[in-house]
Amino acid sequence: MTQAEQNPVFQLRGSMLAVTVLELEHNDLERLDWQLAAKVERAPQFFSNTPLVLALDRLPPESSELNLAALMQLCRKHGLCPLGLRATHPAHLEAAYRLNLPILPGMGAQPKTRPLPPSDESSAPKPAPPLEPVYKPARIINQPIRGGQQVYTQGDLIVLAPVSPGAELLADGNIHVYAPLRGRALAGIKGNTSAQIFCKQLAAEMLSIAGCYKVAEDLRRHPLWGEATQISLEGDTLNLRPL
Repeated sequence: MTQAEQNPVFQLRGSMLAVTVLELEHNDLERLDWQLAAKVERAPQFFSNTPLVLALDRLPPESSELNLAALMQLCRKHGLCPLGLRATHPAHLEAAYRLNLPILPGMGAQPKTRPLPPSDESSAPKPAPPLEPVYKPARIINQPIRGGQQVYTQGDLIVLAPVSPGAELLADGNIHVYAPLRGRALAGIKGNTSAQIFCKQLAAEMLSIAGCYKVAEDLRRHPLWGEATQISLEGDTLNLRPL
């Protein structure tokens, strides 16, 4: 084998991508069709080859007859591209296998543990002391974030320069932008509903906290568009208030 044939032609890299999750609560594809159509009319740019996870684990047990192939076709019709399934019902899992759709683990799932064998009190192991929370320092960015760039941190993200359209900020914690925010900001991306977003000038393409989002078409109608804004999550709704 020659040296040229031995040279690697690919690399595998980890990546933190922003993926929309469609949590289906009712097996009603007809109603889903026109509700998605209404969403597309309000935010056509957001529904353009958008990566999507189909979450069926909130469906009632009697929804086992869901037509997964028709659901995927309906999503593609509205510009959503299913790339995986989150489900627990055996019928849904079997349908996913038939369609070669990857199965993703449920969010927030806890690992199963085996119970300890019975023992007398004297030989019972003492419980381990509770683990102290891991401190995750904030990441501070001093340079402008340009279109096409993606910045992620496990703690809080602090940006001291403008965020351009097409740029994306992702954080497990809070996001602070002490400059115009014109790109996307996704805080609490691993389900932290207490995360917040702060910006000096709201002009974002999208805001998201723990998967609940608003796009520019919604934000432009808000009185705080262009102003210093604090964004938090109340229930399933983003709440905007002046800073």
